[in-house]
Amino acid sequence: MPERFAVLLQLLTEVNGVIDNLIFLALVPNNWRRYKMNGNIRVGNLFGIPFYINPSWFFVLGLITLTYGGDLSQFPQLTGIMPWLLGFFAAILLFASVVAHELGHSFVAIAQGIEVKSITLFLFGGLATLGRESKTPLEAFLVAIAGPLVSLLLFGIFLIIGLNISLNGPMAAILSLLAYINLALGLFNLIPGLPLDGGNILKAIVWQVTGNPNKGVLFASRFGQFFGWLAIVIGALSILGISQFGSFWTLLIGIFLLQNAGFSAQSAKVQDFLSRYSAKDVISPNSPVVPINLTLREFANNYVIGKQQWSKFLVTDSEGKLLGVINVEALKTIPTSQWTEVNIGQLLQTSESLKLVLSHTSLLDVVKILEGENLSQVTVVEENGTVLGLIEKASILTFLAQETQSQAA
Repeated sequence: MPERFAVLLQLLTEVNGVIDNLIFLALVPNNWRRYKMNGNIRVGNLFGIPFYINPSWFFVLGLITLTYGGDLSQFPQLTGIMPWLLGFFAAILLFASVVAHELGHSFVAIAQGIEVKSITLFLFGGLATLGRESKTPLEAFLVAIAGPLVSLLLFGIFLIIGLNISLNGPMAAILSLLAYINLALGLFNLIPGLPLDGGNILKAIVWQVTGNPNKGVLFASRFGQFFGWLAIVIGALSILGISQFGSFWTLLIGIFLLQNAGFSAQSAKVQDFLSRYSAKDVISPNSPVVPINLTLREFANNYVIGKQQWSKFLVTDSEGKLLGVINVEALKTIPTSQWTEVNIGQLLQTSESLKLVLSHTSLLDVVKILEGENLSQVTVVEENGTVLGLIEKASILTFLAQETQSQAA
């Protein structure tokens, strides 16, 4: 081993606290790709991807700077504030490695036609927010493995530089730390349990074998929970002084893994449940659908006065096909004395603002539409255009609760 690496190993041994902190950088779950954090500061774009920094990131940046800067102060040639300036420089490079890891996920996702809405640095590392999930197991596998491969590639680059360029002292220590951290990011993320990238790789494999992505999530979540409990036990034994292996951070990592693996499992169960039903199963009872041949008086007496308070109604022709909508407020524009003479067709408005879904659309896809387009309801139609009714968010929750209770009984 080259002599210049001796100091690197010594320094790495003394900065375990920094490395334990940075292991959190590997813990950003793919399931959090849609996670929204408040107060993000936009600092620009990365290859066309909006780049944000969450205020919590500055805490970690300061912690790494102070901790590593303190360790660098052991070098006699570093005086004054130089150790902490280099510590800050090292912290920036470490987070650059995290960003590179997220860009690995992002570039593969973009190649699959998936929108990358943002990359954010925050308390636990980096987060690439994807517009949707991959459509096939292979695509999901490629997105998941891209990040660890980038980290391992950076490890190889830093290692080759260290072996072939004569560096000594602080710069050699920083280079060694960068190599070590990227190796840790790559290998740790390959642990086959959610929420880690390795868990998403395992999910893709199970998805390919079973044909069911939710089974892949459930399988990988169980592994994630196992590794979470393992880390908790190791961390607890270390805190109690029973074991020299692990630390307080190991305990926190275990809790993080356990919680997010459990969340992934619950999410998969709900998605699997929703995928068993179609839109026609959850149509709201007494949906606001009326025929075109009604007078305003008939409409008011039979559908508005003393009835469920819908603000608008879907108007259909004699074959049940959608013609437009009528707003209840529009009744106020016609004197009540004329309601028996005026047809609702005279107050008809276009239905362009309505979101239509076919009756055989899976309930899971309906939920994705409601959430993705920020809608409160969708209109369900048959393939021939016949209107069946509305689905509201509230009706889905009610249906979910009722079915869960009936299955438990």
